[in-house]
Amino acid sequence: MTSELHYAKQHIPPFLMRFIKQTGRGINHFGMIKGGDRILLGISGGKDSLALAVALTFRKSWIPIDYKIEAVQIEWREYPFSDVHKLDLKEFFEFLEIPFQILQASISPPSFNGRFDCYLCSRNRKRILFQEAEKRNITKIALGHHMDDIIETTLINLFFRGNFSTMMPVQEFFKGKIHIIRPLCEVPEGMISTVSGKLQLPVGENRCPNKETNIRNTIKPLLRELMKIDRNVGNNIYKAPWNINKDYLPS
Repeated sequence: MTSELHYAKQHIPPFLMRFIKQTGRGINHFGMIKGGDRILLGISGGKDSLALAVALTFRKSWIPIDYKIEAVQIEWREYPFSDVHKLDLKEFFEFLEIPFQILQASISPPSFNGRFDCYLCSRNRKRILFQEAEKRNITKIALGHHMDDIIETTLINLFFRGNFSTMMPVQEFFKGKIHIIRPLCEVPEGMISTVSGKLQLPVGENRCPNKETNIRNTIKPLLRELMKIDRNVGNNIYKAPWNINKDYLPS
């Protein structure tokens, strides 16, 4: 485990405190976590979910409630992680005192009939997380989607799917039996990159087979260009679903 992370646990530096507090704002804004909750943390191996693990762990030292975290990572058999990455993650979660398990699965189960795309991959991953949460009697699954992910999802749905919808900070499934929560919903990606870099988090290689053609790679530069015109563009898109003017929409 990096010396930076060891030191940060004892003396939280300002950049990390800002990140943790910003994460806490999103959690409190949407009432995501309550005392006594057990949370299943979905780990991709990227910077976002690892930074989320740090925030959820460190903030417990000063907030007035307690909750338990368990972490799982889904490893596609077709695109296995390296042994070095697995060892790094094992040491990382031991340091945070979070139980951690890697679950192996097929990226394209028989029910997909040979089809594969980002939507099906995401659905497959959620299915496995739902099953694992039910097995453990856990009702909340935390994912590392951040504010930029939500903004990009809004634009993708508008531009490419013809509907106005977004990635919800709290999403209910199975009539409330399980909730997906996104504690980083109000944290910009840049802040997460800073935390990951300065703490030298054990970020693994992106094993996504569509990482070069992912539609988000098309949206990101467009969003950057729009923010050159007005730096508030991202915040405005993020807030838009909660500021709908029904007088100017079809009934």
